[in-house]
Amino acid sequence: MDAKVVTICGSMRYAKEMMQISEELELKRGYVVIQCIYNTDGKKYEGDNNFAILDRLHRKKIDISDAIYVVNINGYIGENTKNEIEYAKQNNKEIIYHESID
Repeated sequence: MDAKVVTICGSMRYAKEMMQISEELELKRGYVVIQCIYNTDGKKYEGDNNFAILDRLHRKKIDISDAIYVVNINGYIGENTKNEIEYAKQNNKEIIYHESID
């Protein structure tokens, strides 16, 4: 069986945690993880053309994935991640949450 391809999604407030989680997903679960651009320095892209470019590219990553892996530490899911979840649902992608949701 081929390894599941997942795109990691989550708030950049957890960028460092997402990098560690990505490593664990590959080593422990055998997933192929498509990672995002980790904004560890807090740079703001809102209102910037770069935000639109990154958003379009991230959706393409979702398109080529089997699933998305949502990093929802302490239950937090930001607006951009909510939009990515909706996009994944519309495209019949599996949604996997790091922490269980109610």
